[in-house]
Amino acid sequence: MKHSPYHRVSHLFPPGNAHSKERFTHRIFNIRTTWLIILLLTAFICLPACAQQIKLHEALELGKGNFPFLKAKRAEIHSAESRIKSVKTDYLPAFIVQDQYTYATSNSVAGAFLPNEGSALSPSGGIRPENYYTATFGSFTTAMVDWKVFNFGKIKANVNAARADLTRSQADYENELFQHQVRIVDAYLLLLINQKLVDAQRQNLQRALVFKRVTDAAVSSGMRPGVDSSLAAAEYAKAQLLLLESQRVEKAQRLRFSELTGELRDSIQVDSMFFYSKLPAVPGETGSFLKNPALRFSQAQIDASLARSLAVKRSALPSISFVGAGWGRGSGVSNKDDSFRTDFSSGVKYQVFNYLFGVSTRWNLTNIFKVRNDYHAEQFQVERFKSLYQTQQLQLDRQARESEIQFQLSLAQARLTPVQLAAAQRAFNQAEARYQSGLTDLFTLAQSVNALNRAEIDKFVTNGNAWRSLLLKAAAAGDLSMFLNQIAQ
Repeated sequence: MKHSPYHRVSHLFPPGNAHSKERFTHRIFNIRTTWLIILLLTAFICLPACAQQIKLHEALELGKGNFPFLKAKRAEIHSAESRIKSVKTDYLPAFIVQDQYTYATSNSVAGAFLPNEGSALSPSGGIRPENYYTATFGSFTTAMVDWKVFNFGKIKANVNAARADLTRSQADYENELFQHQVRIVDAYLLLLINQKLVDAQRQNLQRALVFKRVTDAAVSSGMRPGVDSSLAAAEYAKAQLLLLESQRVEKAQRLRFSELTGELRDSIQVDSMFFYSKLPAVPGETGSFLKNPALRFSQAQIDASLARSLAVKRSALPSISFVGAGWGRGSGVSNKDDSFRTDFSSGVKYQVFNYLFGVSTRWNLTNIFKVRNDYHAEQFQVERFKSLYQTQQLQLDRQARESEIQFQLSLAQARLTPVQLAAAQRAFNQAEARYQSGLTDLFTLAQSVNALNRAEIDKFVTNGNAWRSLLLKAAAAGDLSMFLNQIAQ
């Protein structure tokens, strides 16, 4: 049969001999390909909806373990711990050994000399009427112990300063961890609110679509004027815009939340748990905001600065050391008759040995002026941190009082929204019935739809804000368990 060029040809069942092996194989291949495409499209469509939901405690653990800034704070703690071990090694005696082999001349004269920036060439050698430039080999081995037995508390002050810095690093980490957990909980609640708003706008779009179809049918049958169809189309477009905007905000908030967990993911979803099944209870007597991690960190900064200033002050004190040394020396110049031997074996053989024991006192008196200025600089740092502590205290006091007011107002608003939603639902039902019976126009019905949509949104927002205000109280008190205990019940 010859097909007309205008005859529609099926891609699943092509023309020709349907019973041929080639046609049958081609048909089966096309069927399998079509079903594979359908399955892939279904998987891509369901992928966002099937994304794994994450609970709040899981998000807190992810943020604690994965967020890079918290890792940096933990590394700072490890660094402070190693610094304490390093400072404690000053209690140990200095044990210095040296072994050297040289090839040099040995001309010398009587008289004193000054070392060159701590490096000194040996002045020992033969005193002769003329210089003798024949070089010989030599050896020199030393072992010296310098033990600062009495240091008038200098090392102890340095150790205490290192410990205070460790305490400061730990307080800094605890404060940053607390603030980060507060940010995670707040981002979790905001994402949950935005997810609910997307659902509300999707439901609003579905209502607008239904009324658009009903209105179009009524206009087509002549039961309604044509303007109703235009108004319905406008409301439907408005509902689409509201849904798109809510989806945009929800996706942006999802990225912000996933960033706080340390893993940037586009498909992360949060579990509503029971945040929308009940309101937060009024917490009992809260602790003083003076236990807030931010204040503990400020106090740790003051203590660390005081410890550093004491260490600077004691660095001007003297040190008393026990010293001991032993050394052996060999030379190609004989110590008996000043004869020269230029072979290596004669130079490295030790000819003389010595030892030394004693007590040494060192005190850099001119260093006192520098230490005094450094001490004054640290004292000004102490005053700076005290002022920062007072500033933080004022801010937390204000935040604690403000959070109490906001919590009470948020609870009152959340208790009123169900009343608003029920009234909006009744108004919508009445407007819908009146419109269908021809007693009112579409504009009045659209107003009831908007009021219902607004009431649904207010319910989600005020409920979420009630939990966020409880979080604000916990943040001001410095005790996140005030919030977490209520969701663990």
